Amino acid sequence: MSRSNMFILMIIIPLTLFQSVTGKDCVCDLKNSDPAFPENKLTKVGTNAAQCIQAITSEKMTDLDRLIVGLQQRIKELENNVAMLEKENDKNLYGAVSLRIIELEFAEIQDLLNKLNRTTSDYHHLGVQAAAQLEDMIVTMEELEKFDNMQVIKKERENQRVKRELEECKNEQMATLPPPTVPPARCGLGQMVNVTGPRTYSLTVYGTSYPYGAWGRDAKPAPGDENKYWLVVLSSSSVYGHFVRQYGTLSTLLLGIGQKDTYISSSNPTTNTIQGPNVVMYDNSLYYNCYNTYSVCQFNMTTRGISTVALPSDTGYNNKFPFAHLGTTYSYTDMDFATDESGVYVIYATTSNFGNVVISKIQTSNPPVVGQTWKTSLYKTTSTNTFMVCGVLYATRYLDKEREEIFYSYDTITNKERFDLKIIIKKMQTNIEYLNYDPRDHLLYVYSDAYIVTYDLIFQ
Repeated sequence: MSRSNMFILMIIIPLTLFQSVTGKDCVCDLKNSDPAFPENKLTKVGTNAAQCIQAITSEKMTDLDRLIVGLQQRIKELENNVAMLEKENDKNLYGAVSLRIIELEFAEIQDLLNKLNRTTSDYHHLGVQAAAQLEDMIVTMEELEKFDNMQVIKKERENQRVKRELEECKNEQMATLPPPTVPPARCGLGQMVNVTGPRTYSLTVYGTSYPYGAWGRDAKPAPGDENKYWLVVLSSSSVYGHFVRQYGTLSTLLLGIGQKDTYISSSNPTTNTIQGPNVVMYDNSLYYNCYNTYSVCQFNMTTRGISTVALPSDTGYNNKFPFAHLGTTYSYTDMDFATDESGVYVIYATTSNFGNVVISKIQTSNPPVVGQTWKTSLYKTTSTNTFMVCGVLYATRYLDKEREEIFYSYDTITNKERFDLKIIIKKMQTNIEYLNYDPRDHLLYVYSDAYIVTYDLIFQ
């Protein structure tokens, strides 16, 4: 044995070297401290698997189908013969012959039923036996897996999981239909094709005490306020809020330090305080549903002055047309507010529009003014949230605890609606109580069961 080979062996496994009597040869004495691999158990698993494959074949699995089809055909023939007998029975020789034929058909049907019962019983026994063998093989393979010191099996499983997720992602992308085309002249973003993330995911300083709230940035900040973030929690009954908390940066928000609180009122709730979680900030003013009215409130963050504008008198409020899904109603979400590249919108429903969504542009003057309005055919309580991007309204719905789907869009320029969007949002918590788009960074800001989350919007 060469010196290099001896060195390699000493690295890999412990061994003992000694010189032969003649002094010419080196002998390696290998001592493996690991238990011997139980090859017989692996052989047994292979044998059992082969027996299962031999016992449960595709031909045998179709026996039941053949018997059932044959039985159905014979019963149909029997029904036809009985009908013919009833129609042409002359109580003579023909009737007697027909009765004998029917008796024979009954006997054949009984024989088929007996075969079906025997086959079903055999297959039940085979299924029980196969299940027991499978359980034994699983236990044995788990024991053998302990000998996999290099964790090859674990890594292979992880690779297979990643491959499955990539394939699912690929299929979702192929199944996703693009939303309406957004002309570049309007905001230069093109089509929204996907939502990725989350990018940010954190519990607020309040913990899980307040499941309803909102957060984000000023969509049109004053000079010097570009990095500020705001947070509103509904601190009374998860319905009402009366102050806005601001942070200088995202880091201070996540750490819960350096906050500045601005109070709308000292009591909660009261006239013109916040009702419901849908809140946005635009040009240093907060927009929200005024307490116990169908009006929009504009709260100036500097002067603390409040201006209001009423929506149509048949506008739903106080839980008349909230966002919802089969498992949950999002309380007091009758009015939703959204920001995009052009300003502020309020999304609501009216009885004159049969509970369907209405979009109104809010002119952000002081006092605010209700501007252009669009009526849609989307029934509001079938959706869970809405947001605006480049003049296009998008609506989401609940799929399950892990996924929300953007399924609907309405283009305020072309007045075209679509109900076939399939853009998935992967959730971190079960419910999304608040969702809004920031035109400055193209992120979705989400408040989800007391957690603050952001997602990236992907444009084509």
